[in-house]
Amino acid sequence: MGLASLFAAAPLAAAAHQLVVFASVDCEVVTVEAKFSNGRVAQTGEVRVLDGENALMTTLPLGSDGMARVPLTSVDHSSGLVIEVDTGGHDNYWIVTPEDIARKCGS
Repeated sequence: MGLASLFAAAPLAAAAHQLVVFASVDCEVVTVEAKFSNGRVAQTGEVRVLDGENALMTTLPLGSDGMARVPLTSVDHSSGLVIEVDTGGHDNYWIVTPEDIARKCGS
């Protein structure tokens, strides 16, 4: 790769970013947050909630604040949860274990 090619590719590499997904639980709700590695909040997307066996339980929209809330009473969380976020061009996931939920619920 020549020096000119390296400089031509540099803006593309600098513009690349990844979706970062985080989910926390407070015994009543799983709060999902999605933003890009550059810090920009993901403003549109789909949140899929799967059980520990990867069976889809529910789908909900990602809010314009980059967040979604999943009431624990609305899903079977006994085997844990897999939270997937897809913005159309980027996707990532977070795993909430049964231990995470039990720890937050004082069990």
